[in-house]
Amino acid sequence: MKRITIIRNILLYALIISVAVTSCCKKMDENAMSKEELKAKLTPLQYRVTQENGTEEPFQNEYWNNKSSGIYVDVVSGEPLFSSLDKFDSGTGWPSFTRPLAKDNIVTHVDGSQFMTRTEVRSKKTNSHLGHVFGDGPGPDGLRYCINSAALRFIPVKNLDKEGYGDLKNLFKKENTRAPQPETKKEEPATFAAGCFWGVEAILSAIDGVFETTVGYTGGHLESPTYELVCTGRTGHAEAVQIKYDPGITSYEKLLDYFWRLHDPTTLNRQGYDVGSQYRSAIFYHNEYQREAAEKSKANFDRSGVFKDKAVTEIVPATIFYKAEPYHQDYYVKNNRPVCHVLRDK
Repeated sequence: MKRITIIRNILLYALIISVAVTSCCKKMDENAMSKEELKAKLTPLQYRVTQENGTEEPFQNEYWNNKSSGIYVDVVSGEPLFSSLDKFDSGTGWPSFTRPLAKDNIVTHVDGSQFMTRTEVRSKKTNSHLGHVFGDGPGPDGLRYCINSAALRFIPVKNLDKEGYGDLKNLFKKENTRAPQPETKKEEPATFAAGCFWGVEAILSAIDGVFETTVGYTGGHLESPTYELVCTGRTGHAEAVQIKYDPGITSYEKLLDYFWRLHDPTTLNRQGYDVGSQYRSAIFYHNEYQREAAEKSKANFDRSGVFKDKAVTEIVPATIFYKAEPYHQDYYVKNNRPVCHVLRDK
């Protein structure tokens, strides 16, 4: 009789647990949004990225160059995912972070698509595709979370209370009490030509410490050239980007590293389908230090073996720089088109 009672109790407990699990799962299913609801809530790009594992264009997404303080939440559920405190410039054209804000809110999976093996990052609550994580980050863990802007929603610090994330304000307390930056900014100029200046500007402007970029024409013999005249190849000018950067934040050597990686410096007077002396590879140095650094970096590039041929890049003194027409400035910020340059790993 005692044995029957024990068995009956076990069956009763099993039934209670079964009902509880079923109820829990039912609630989870009720909270999950249907395909139709997701399509109504999200933009077509957000839906393609989060629900169909899509990837948005680099340098043409909402947060790749966002330097404001705040948090990034799941665009579907609102779960906190990343913080501006961990955001850094990776030069890839996508928002990059050294770590998640809450590890429990994301999961990772092996992704074997695109003929390569990568680690995919997904939101745990909604199972939305966020991006990928790579082992080349600058933080202590050496990770780079490369995330699609379309999978995120940014909430600035000033709105955390209003949006219901007031408990995260303390994260930014130390940041808000920093000593004020000096009004006068130390700056240095640098000028590079590497093919179509639209793409060159898009990549160089994303470097931390670069605070101004201007596309224009330099190295020619005609005064005040226009785009149409430069395109003839007869003015001697190169399409170039002149930048202003803070040497206390970034170095000229880092700018040179990006320069070599964003184009093919071994092709004479051309980049891909763009052919003509206006598309030549050139470094226009502004002082002796830049000249020496450019010569050294060119020698290092030739020894690297990235391309079988040596660089044909000109290293010449900076001369008059003519600012290009307004519609050329920040071209990829203004126009939704694929960037014509890709930053290589080396």
